[in-house]
Amino acid sequence: MASEINSPLEVRGLSKKYPAFTLRDVSFRLAPGCITGFIGRNGAGKTTTINAMLSFVHPDSGEITFFGRPWAEHEREIKEKIGFVSTGMTYHTRKKLKAITAVTRAFYPAWDGKAYEKYMTAFGLDGEKTPAELSNGMKIKYALALALSHGAELLILDEPTSGLDPVSREELVEVFLRLKEEGKTVFFSTHITSDLEKCADRILFLQQGCLKADEPLNAFREAWRIAECAGEMPPALVRAACGTCRTRDGFTVLVRKENAEAFNARKASLEEIMVHLEKEADRT
Repeated sequence: MASEINSPLEVRGLSKKYPAFTLRDVSFRLAPGCITGFIGRNGAGKTTTINAMLSFVHPDSGEITFFGRPWAEHEREIKEKIGFVSTGMTYHTRKKLKAITAVTRAFYPAWDGKAYEKYMTAFGLDGEKTPAELSNGMKIKYALALALSHGAELLILDEPTSGLDPVSREELVEVFLRLKEEGKTVFFSTHITSDLEKCADRILFLQQGCLKADEPLNAFREAWRIAECAGEMPPALVRAACGTCRTRDGFTVLVRKENAEAFNARKASLEEIMVHLEKEADRT
C-alpha cells in the first residue's frame, strides 16, 4: 500500500445530507497508477461524492486530500495535478479546438506543448476542427488531451462513456489502459460496468449513499455466483439468495461462492452482481 503522501486521492468520512438523500461516511483511497471503478445505480451518490471531492459542493463532514494535501490550502497546486472529464462538459461549439486550447493553456504554467501534440495525434484530433464537428467520444478524448497536457497525474472521469456507441466506448477503454501504462491514476465513475471489466483494477460500490464494497475487481467478482432457476425456486435457493431477478423462463439468483456448488451456479458479471444486489436492497 502506498504511503498517504503518495496517495493521489484519499476520502475520509465524507457525508452530505439533502432533504431526500444522504451520503454516509464514505471513505476510500486510491493507489497510484491504478484504474478504480466507481459504480452504483443512478441516485446512489456517485456524483455527490465527486462534486464534494472537487469542492463543487460543501460536505457536512469528512476530509479529502489529493497527494496528501487538502484542497483549501493547495487548490491551485492540486488543479495542476488532476484532470476532470465528464460526459456533460461543453465547449464553444463554433470555436476551433486550437483556439480553445490557447485559452486553456494560459491557466497552466506547466503546460507541455509537446505532450499536447502527442495526445492530439494519438487520439486522432485535428486542432482546426470545432467541437460541433466532433462526436461525443472525440470530445471526451479532447478533454483528456487538455488534462494530460498540463501534467495531470490523476484523472477523475464522471460517466465518460455514457451515451457512446460500443466502438467509441472500446476506444476510450483502450485510451484509459494506455494512460495506466504511463503511470496515470484513473478514477472512473460509471454505470456501464462492462467497460470497467475490461480495465479496472479496483471497484468501489456505492449503494443508497453508503460504500458497500472497496476491493480488487477480481476479488469482488469471485465472491459471487449466479444460479439459474426455471419455474419456482426451491426453498434452499430462496434461503441462499442475495438478490433475485426475473427472466423469461424463471429467475436468476445471486449466491455467495461457497454456495455455488449446491445450485450449479456459474460465475457472475459485474453488472449481474450490481443489479442483483440493488434488487435485494429495494426489497429490504
